[in-house]
Amino acid sequence: MLNWFNNLFHLLFPETCVACNRQLQHHEGLLCLYCQHDLPYTNFHTHPIDNPIAKHFWGRVPLQNTAAYLHFSKGGRVQHLIHLLKYKNRPDIGEAIGKQYGEQLAKLPDWQTIDWVIPVPLHPAKELKRGYNQSDPLAKGLADGLGTAWSRDILVRRTYTESQTRKGRFARWVNVETVFDLIDPEKIRGKHLLLVDDVITTGATIEACAQKLLAIEGVKVSVVSIACVVK
Repeated sequence: MLNWFNNLFHLLFPETCVACNRQLQHHEGLLCLYCQHDLPYTNFHTHPIDNPIAKHFWGRVPLQNTAAYLHFSKGGRVQHLIHLLKYKNRPDIGEAIGKQYGEQLAKLPDWQTIDWVIPVPLHPAKELKRGYNQSDPLAKGLADGLGTAWSRDILVRRTYTESQTRKGRFARWVNVETVFDLIDPEKIRGKHLLLVDDVITTGATIEACAQKLLAIEGVKVSVVSIACVVK
């Protein structure tokens, strides 16, 4: 009887792939099998110190390892996935993808020394409006996959800033240069931190956050995002 009801429910309200909107089969999760095999994966995590994102930050901020799960393209499947995560109340997307990527990272020595996973914070007013910080579920999923801890109470955003969407690199940096602060610096002293954001474009937000974290003695910072514009 339960199986009959489930079949009827899926017939009337079919679940669709979060990347391409194809109807999902019962054995598929958030992504259809086609997208699971055909999304634009970067594989940057396999060479974390000299991939395009790492080179993007050379001379700007000293990072240990850098990676992004997917390449971002305007109007593509990855943009649709990110849009659902950020604006359509789908934190489950971030957590699922984060865990999947964390499990891949956990297999590589470069990523096995992470002590804390830290999401790039939103200002409380923006988080209240949106309902949640889209980087939080991603950080939680990554921490689960890596077998380590995560916290949203280490790095905070004190100043409300304008949207970064239409700003260039310099304007983005000016927009976020002084907006972040630390709650308990002693908690991270001497630790290896994994800083997490949804998308890396110019890298200004990541740079500002990393500089704040690296001001604490002995801290090392690595960076991961769901997607990146950097090629």
